[in-house]
Amino acid sequence: MQGTVSDAELIARLIAVRKHGTISAAARAEGWNRTHTSQLVVLAKQRGFTADTPIVDPVAKLKLELARVKSELEMIRGDNLTTAEIRRTIYGLAEHRPEPPEWIFGKGSGGDRGAPMTFWSDWHRGEIVHAAEVGGVNEFNSAIHDARVKRLVGTTLDLCFEHMGRPGKNYPGIVIGLGGDFINGSLHPADDDADRTDIQNVNELTDILAGAIDNMAAKFSKVYLPAVVGNHGRNTVKPRSRSVVHTNYEWLVYQNLARYFNKSKHVVIDISEQTDVWFQCFGHRFLFTHGDRLGVKGGDGIIGAIGPIMRGSIKVGRSEAQIGRDFDTIVMGHWHQYLTLPGIIVNSSLKGYDNFARNVLRASYQRPSQALWFVHPVHGITAQWPVYLEPPLKGNHSDKWITLEGAKP
Repeated sequence: MQGTVSDAELIARLIAVRKHGTISAAARAEGWNRTHTSQLVVLAKQRGFTADTPIVDPVAKLKLELARVKSELEMIRGDNLTTAEIRRTIYGLAEHRPEPPEWIFGKGSGGDRGAPMTFWSDWHRGEIVHAAEVGGVNEFNSAIHDARVKRLVGTTLDLCFEHMGRPGKNYPGIVIGLGGDFINGSLHPADDDADRTDIQNVNELTDILAGAIDNMAAKFSKVYLPAVVGNHGRNTVKPRSRSVVHTNYEWLVYQNLARYFNKSKHVVIDISEQTDVWFQCFGHRFLFTHGDRLGVKGGDGIIGAIGPIMRGSIKVGRSEAQIGRDFDTIVMGHWHQYLTLPGIIVNSSLKGYDNFARNVLRASYQRPSQALWFVHPVHGITAQWPVYLEPPLKGNHSDKWITLEGAKP
């Protein structure tokens, strides 16, 4: 064996062991025989090699790189074949990704109001929030979740047709972003208080979302649903860099919805195979993502999440521009607070204020809401509203239009 193994291969084994932590983990991740890998590691150390030893033979280095690329391509091909097979055999769906409807690209008038967009994310169905643990400002369980979804649909329709609407004027359609974290998941079973399992949520959320979308389609006629997964729905303890979408329960929910609306002429669900989805509406370029993969960490005790959101959005913008996916506005959830900045829309949550926000982050209270805005063919993004799902806390509210300083209450 000593005469047939190149220095480059031995060093590659050492690099893999350092990367994955153990010989067994390295062999499993790279598809190597564990015993053979162990023997090569011993041989490498006998030759005095370490993971940092430079490979001086250019031919051996090139062969090693080609082998690595071939291995990665095979893994990617396997993932894609598995995805296509699942869609075809289980869901009865075509393998190609659906195209956005024509009105998204401006084929047809947007009228004088443009078209509405909303972002549904961070519903966290299954989690329980006890009012006594959050100062009495919020309570949450599956029954409250379902009531808020119903309120979300009703309030969105009211805002669009009774406040922005005009008699005889129809919208060309509506964009409803499905932004992930619809289920609470079971990432921290020792800490989480839940009334639903992941499997129950997959089944029940399919019906809830299908009903909500049906109601929206009945009023808007055309519905486009770009869909990305969140981080709470994953079935792995640690976040993955490979097969992120296909190890997430929300991908199953989206596939169920795709099957439900498969023959619909009014609803197009665009399920991204990545962690974000790019599209444009009336020429305005959007990137929808969940918000957990901005490439940044941490926050600030004064400005909270604004720092990482701004840094991450800039970082994502540069990265996407390199592959021709420049965007004008990035839309995300994950941070559980409604926030609008130049080129950025951050969604709040349907779950609302919870134990983590109060006891760990010491974050400010926000009412449960979801983002709604309008895109105009000429002016771009115009009106923006949070769709509130609960009444405000009791405070200094008055029905008087203006009250001057010193006036009696």
